[in-house]
Amino acid sequence: MHSAPAVTYPVGRSRFHAALLAGIALVTLLVGLLWQNLGNPQSWRQGLYAVTAIGFGMLAFQGWRRTPDGNLHWDGQAWNWTAGTVVLGGKVGVHLDLQFCMVLSLRMGDGTRVWFWPERRSDPVRWNALRRAVFAQGLDRSQ
Repeated sequence: MHSAPAVTYPVGRSRFHAALLAGIALVTLLVGLLWQNLGNPQSWRQGLYAVTAIGFGMLAFQGWRRTPDGNLHWDGQAWNWTAGTVVLGGKVGVHLDLQFCMVLSLRMGDGTRVWFWPERRSDPVRWNALRRAVFAQGLDRSQ
């Protein structure tokens, strides 16, 4: 099997990821409002629901905001991620492929993972090259 050609692709904050988090937050809010209208409005459970939903929403948004910018690079033999002076190497795993956006992880030798949400809009010219490289022999199939 021939290896996919080398490619470097920019990764950072994903608009799709942000929209997904916003959609989940909206559904959570609507469920809370519906529960408030159908149930006992003085219940402590609804207050706990609201505090928990807001807390997890803030954690998710903060995680999205802290997504580092860098470049995911396939050299034909190995995967690397570079952010400034930090270079990490490992195996790429595909967790979701929506054709316009993917959820990838880079699993390093110690088992830790770095997560990426690359999108076609970041570099439409190299998008197909990234997808070819991701599904080539460098793919981590032990997810």
